[in-house]
Amino acid sequence: MASSITSQQDLSRFNTFALSSKAKQYIDLKEKKQLLPLAEYLHEQALLAQVFILGGGSNVVLAPQIDCFVVHNQLKGIELLAEEADYFLIKAAAGELWHDFVQYCLDQGWHGLENLALIPGTVGAAPVQNIGAYGRELKDFCYEVEVFDFATKQFATLSNAQCCFSYRDSYFKQGGRGLLIVSVTFKLPRPWQAQLNYPDLKPLLDEVDNACLDRITAAQVFNQVCAVRRFKLPDPAEIGNAGSFFKNPIVDAQCHHDLKAQYPTMPSYEQADGRYKLAAGWLIDQCAWKGRALGRAAVHQRQALVLVNGGGATAEDIAQLADKIKADVWDKFNVHLEPEPTFVV
Repeated sequence: MASSITSQQDLSRFNTFALSSKAKQYIDLKEKKQLLPLAEYLHEQALLAQVFILGGGSNVVLAPQIDCFVVHNQLKGIELLAEEADYFLIKAAAGELWHDFVQYCLDQGWHGLENLALIPGTVGAAPVQNIGAYGRELKDFCYEVEVFDFATKQFATLSNAQCCFSYRDSYFKQGGRGLLIVSVTFKLPRPWQAQLNYPDLKPLLDEVDNACLDRITAAQVFNQVCAVRRFKLPDPAEIGNAGSFFKNPIVDAQCHHDLKAQYPTMPSYEQADGRYKLAAGWLIDQCAWKGRALGRAAVHQRQALVLVNGGGATAEDIAQLADKIKADVWDKFNVHLEPEPTFVV
């Protein structure tokens, strides 16, 4: 096991912010059979508390030197487990790239994930963040998650309920931080129907009569989502970024009422519990941050919710910009913004 572990591994290629970073210790995880000997090694070296699981690197801000034992999850494989009258069960290994998996499901006729197309990252990272976009969330399709516990050296399977999914949150960000996700099993519906409640998907409705919603195909939804995301969000291959940097804040009814009275055009979305979700991008835009830079980090010119690496930025540059934006939004709206990415040091 020790022979497959590297020191001072360059992580620059493994994070979409394109931050220069090195890991104190690093291992490529490509097969499940590596996990038990790896756990033994971590116990022997007293390294359990230092383990950090890296997936596609799309939701992290890496310090120049990571004083962690980085396990780069690159487990691969997709398998159809069951095909029933009203659903498909598909199991995907954690290291599969999320968008490639969505595309693969579409090609096989396993529909449902189209609204989540083009989200960067891996299948294994998707439950951690409970990724969501255009009216859908990972929790809507997650059947179960297979995990490995380095502390107990055992595999386990968590049901959807046990994952405790909520808005951009899950058990894996709370009590289950020490777990490595091995695979995720998805339950996709059949027959399928388009989910077009999000404004950016409304153009598809213009093409058909509302009474003929079933004429819209999964491929059309997939293509529309990809087109919108490509227009709104910068490609990490061209400019370093981690996608949407801040969560959309959720406020109580009184706060929403007060803000709406002062800002009638403010977008807001009522939640099941009576609270309201606000659009973080709109709040940031009202503070005149779109297109502005602070040092070597900047806010994207077309999307205020995206912070970008302006060239040679460090984790400190990103943090300083994020803190300034948070302070300005708080001063103007009395609303707290919370970053989506994890800062790793």
